[in-house]
Amino acid sequence: MRRWLLVGLCLLALGGCGRPGEPADTPAETEESAAAPEVVEVEAAAETEPETEPEETRREPVQVKGIYLSGPAAGNQEMMERILTNIADTEINAVVIDLKDDSGRVTCPMESPLVTETEASTPYVQDMRELIRELKEEHGLYVIARVVAFRDPWLAEKKPEWCLKLPDGSVFRDRSGLAWVNPYRQEVWDYLVEIGTEAAAMGFDEVQFDYIRFCTERGVGDVVFDEAETRGRSKTDVITEFTAYAYDRLSPQGIYVAADVFGAIIGSEIDSMSVGQVYEDMAAHLDYICPMIYPSHYGDGNFGIEHPDTEPYRTILAALQKSSGVLGAARQEGQHQAIVRPWLQDFTASYLKHYIEYGPEEIRAQIQATYDAGYDEWMLWSAACSYTWDGLKTKEEAQAEREAIAQSRAAAEAEAAAQSEAEAAAQSGEAAAQPETEAAAQSEAEAAAQPGEEAAQPGEAAAQPETEAAAQPGEEAAQLGEAGQEPRESQEPAPVLESLPTLPAHISPAGTPPDSQGSAATVIPQMQID
Repeated sequence: MRRWLLVGLCLLALGGCGRPGEPADTPAETEESAAAPEVVEVEAAAETEPETEPEETRREPVQVKGIYLSGPAAGNQEMMERILTNIADTEINAVVIDLKDDSGRVTCPMESPLVTETEASTPYVQDMRELIRELKEEHGLYVIARVVAFRDPWLAEKKPEWCLKLPDGSVFRDRSGLAWVNPYRQEVWDYLVEIGTEAAAMGFDEVQFDYIRFCTERGVGDVVFDEAETRGRSKTDVITEFTAYAYDRLSPQGIYVAADVFGAIIGSEIDSMSVGQVYEDMAAHLDYICPMIYPSHYGDGNFGIEHPDTEPYRTILAALQKSSGVLGAARQEGQHQAIVRPWLQDFTASYLKHYIEYGPEEIRAQIQATYDAGYDEWMLWSAACSYTWDGLKTKEEAQAEREAIAQSRAAAEAEAAAQSEAEAAAQSGEAAAQPETEAAAQSEAEAAAQPGEEAAQPGEAAAQPETEAAAQPGEEAAQLGEAGQEPRESQEPAPVLESLPTLPAHISPAGTPPDSQGSAATVIPQMQID
């Protein structure tokens, strides 16, 4: 095996180190010609040096404070200049760029066989590698690829055998007339991993899967699934399996793996079964899990809040406290749990009956609630990529805030630890004092009983001679009649001691994405499906 590896290394060295699929700079060498003196020298060195496994290249983790950028926005130079100017003046340190959008289109040229076959590429961004390089090296940003998973009308049209079907064999379409691909299809899994692999090669720090779920719109209950595909697996089974599958294949490539999930599924079995997302199960196979906890997406009455959209702080805090409880319980059972990085709302949900305008105060309230719930990361969603920059702090202000939060949390942890120690000491003291208390109570009980016993002694003493005298003849007769037997011992009664005292989750109609609808369709053009 070592020889084959060495031959392969030599071929790479002699033939050039082009990317897969690109021609080498020189003609390919034959196996015989590759066995040159250089190979002998390498083999000799290999015999003297211990073999080591190649280390996994891992990008540096970042406490993300990010914004979403659509493909058209990322490809618009004028718009990007304005956005980057605002980023430089604020605490934003990350961007989430559509690599595969809600229409199923890939937003840049891509060296993917299936992308090429299905003609899925719409190059809003002509050179994604160069854009990523600029964002990372010139602006110091952490760059995330958003990959929409199972809502893929383009792939469903190009590969109808992979999409959701009705009993008559026709294609199921949602209320927007769009088809979804079947999460049970292995080919769909491989397509998504293929795109994630390209994301890693392009230089993205993270791939974030959105719409990683089943469709829940009206009529989806009529969809039929082939038993050969389901193999007895539920919706939640297959979504968790895909999450693990994607993580296991992408993580070794040095890219972090994340997933967006409905906020309503946290702690709700009904909602989890409907969409196929189990919060703690998915979090066990991810680096980051991103609940979409937009206040506008919670129905009236959730968390005891009459109209959640009108109370952003309370809604975000309640949602994340619920998240903490669910993942904390799973962590105590020994499960790995992803870092939580929520999506927050930077849009006004005017389609609701009860809503408020979202401005700087509402943005800051959501961010503060995230920190107060014990989390450090967040992302803002605006389908129009129009952000409330006035609701954000400068980088210096954010650093001071981070330090203050760290001090506050450290003080709270120290106080909690001291209280825990005090409670443990108190319990230990109670346990140590209990035997002494019981002994004292027993002594008091015995002392209380003694006067009565002493009062009875004179009467007993007076009666004793008569009793003994009356008993003697009988005893003598017994002794005579039971020759060789000793009389029984007297049975005195045992002393009598006194006894001692002794909070329905609800998925509201889809609003603004990720994994929702709303203003996105009116702001960002989608390609017409043929």
